[in-house]
Amino acid sequence: MTLQAANRLTVAETQLIEAFTSQIGGLPGDGDVLVARDRLFDELKRAGLPTRRVEAWHYTDLKALMRGFPVLDLSATATAVEPVVGGATVLSLVQGRADLGPMPDGVQATAYRDSLTDGTAAGRLFARDGDDTIGRLNGSFVRDGIELRIEDGASIEAPIELQSVHASGPVHVRFPTRFGRDSRAVVIERHLSNGAGAALVTSVADLRIDDGAEITWIILQTEGPDDTHLGQIKVEPGARAQFRLFVVNAGGKLVRQEVHLRTAGDSDFKLRAVNLLGGETHTDVTMTLGHDVPNTTSTEIVRSVVFDRARGVFQGMIRVAPDAQKTDARMACNTLLMSDDGEFSVKPELEIFADDVQCAHGATVTDIDHNHLYYLMARGIPEKKARGLLINAFVAEVVEELEDEALVEALEGIITDWLDHHG
Repeated sequence: MTLQAANRLTVAETQLIEAFTSQIGGLPGDGDVLVARDRLFDELKRAGLPTRRVEAWHYTDLKALMRGFPVLDLSATATAVEPVVGGATVLSLVQGRADLGPMPDGVQATAYRDSLTDGTAAGRLFARDGDDTIGRLNGSFVRDGIELRIEDGASIEAPIELQSVHASGPVHVRFPTRFGRDSRAVVIERHLSNGAGAALVTSVADLRIDDGAEITWIILQTEGPDDTHLGQIKVEPGARAQFRLFVVNAGGKLVRQEVHLRTAGDSDFKLRAVNLLGGETHTDVTMTLGHDVPNTTSTEIVRSVVFDRARGVFQGMIRVAPDAQKTDARMACNTLLMSDDGEFSVKPELEIFADDVQCAHGATVTDIDHNHLYYLMARGIPEKKARGLLINAFVAEVVEELEDEALVEALEGIITDWLDHHG
């Protein structure tokens, strides 16, 4: 790096370079993993943190928003918490280190640090494209995670909760997961803080879904008020696979959650997202979806509520390849803007190169319906409670698509608690 380039470094970029230099000797991995880490970090250092000039990051200028890189504190401690749903199998990452217990039949789980140590992870440590800041950052620093395998034909009754809990500092985790042919499972990827210090969390989930599997994956993000959360999920579904992804963002100071998926023959993909934004938070959900083969369907519904001076972003790109005839793809983003100082930016995109398709997208930004508010207040409900009921109904409609009643109640409880605190 030239001196001229070094003079343009932000505080966060400078601290990032210092952190890699000081930590690389203690990160798990054999020679191949070390080479992969060096390559990823060199790419990251050359590009720098992305700015508005990078199209994929246009609404989330990470160079300006990321003010610092927290110092690694190996003495920081966190405590695992009760699962979202009673009876769930909990696989914990406490301060970024895996703690695994007994598995139900049909499920195998190992610590990702084992794959780093023996070098088998080296082939998976790469950036997906030139704008993959999250992949590069995570691959450079990742210490642990959970590798999950669901066997062919297995039907897992209780949810599996991948619980990443931290107190402070940097935490970098991965979740490589393979769902076997015709398997059935619900997985909750849960990120939360129970400490007072600021944290930087990066998380990458690599999902391979074999033919005929029916999978529900829930990302529940309730980080601390000063935390930065950079998440990415990459999905490869097989033929006839059904994949439902639910994202709930109800925490964090600076959040970006990426979703990257390509369809396979006769597969179906559903994305449902709820963003609860208050204070001066910045939350970005960015999706790229490739319909590459015929006879595939997808629907994406994003519901967001914005209070105070919070800012939200949804970027959704759907590409339909020339051979992807009979594609049915629909995307909608609906936002309740509860403050004159809040913002929400929406960028839905369709690139269609096939002629026998049904594709649509739409976006709305509005306040709550004052006729509905008047109706409730006329029946003796105080204004604040009436507003809460209407907002809750707006976002709960998405969560209610889950078929597990206990899970629906748990997520609705988290949403209600957040609205009670911010509304």
